[in-house]
Order: sequence, then structure tokens, then C-alpha cells
Amino acid sequence: MFCGSAAGAASARKGAYYAGPGNRFWPTLHQIGLTPRLLAPDEFATLPQYGLGLTDMAKHVSGSDASLPRSADDPQAIADKITRIDPDILAFVGKRAAQVFFRHHFHKTRIDYGLQHEALGATALFVLPSTSGLAVRYWDEAPWRALAALIKSI
Repeated sequence: MFCGSAAGAASARKGAYYAGPGNRFWPTLHQIGLTPRLLAPDEFATLPQYGLGLTDMAKHVSGSDASLPRSADDPQAIADKITRIDPDILAFVGKRAAQVFFRHHFHKTRIDYGLQHEALGATALFVLPSTSGLAVRYWDEAPWRALAALIKSI
């Protein structure tokens, strides 16, 4: 299960996850072998057939991370969803969503990319660099490849 902060402006307009120009989410999923072909953003509903899912920390707002009001974040709803669905891994796409979640549930403020020591029940927690074109200076595919290796080992 992938968890972002919220739909970006382009994604909200198109009604599809990670639809912004320059977003690397869909190409990266394919490049690291989690999808057999490059999916278009409007194909997001097909992800469960590959054992993948999508959600957001803030479901009722859209925009860049910097523009999101803290009041829109709902880390408890994410925890409830993960407890109910029980995926093997919850992967945060970008540090903002991870920081909100870890601050709320573990009182932790420093988070590095990769597999975390904490878990939510049997669900491993993983932090990935954002795929947004706005976060290009933080882009590193290595944590994404590490996630793919972990998924394939399960």
C-alpha cells in the first residue's frame, strides 16, 4: 500500500493518482518491476491486480505538500485502514506523509528513507522519496529499488 500526502493539483483535476507532469510514480513502478508495463495515471484502479494499493494522508484537500493544511491530515484514518486491510507493507511516498504518521503514532520526528524499525501490527513501514516533479532535487531511485526487493522477497 502506497500512501502520499494528498492529491496534487493535476491529479485532483484529472481524478487520478500521480497525474502531474513530471511525476515519476508510474514510470518508477514499472522500472523497478512492480508493474509489468507502464501504467497511465487513469489506470490506478488496476493496481490491486498487481498486489498494490493507494491512499493519501489528507483525502479531502489537494495541492502541493507546502500548501496542505495540517488540519487535513488524518494519520488515524491511515492506521485504521492499514489495520483493516493488513497489507505486508505501507510505503509512504515522500517524507511529509511519513512524518505526519510517525509523529502521531510513534512520537518520532526524524525519519530516513527505507525500511523503518517501527511497524503497524504485522505491516512493515517504508519511506520513499517523493516522485513529484516538485521534489526532483530529493529524487533517489535506490529506496524504490529496495522496496521492490522487499516486496519480491515476501
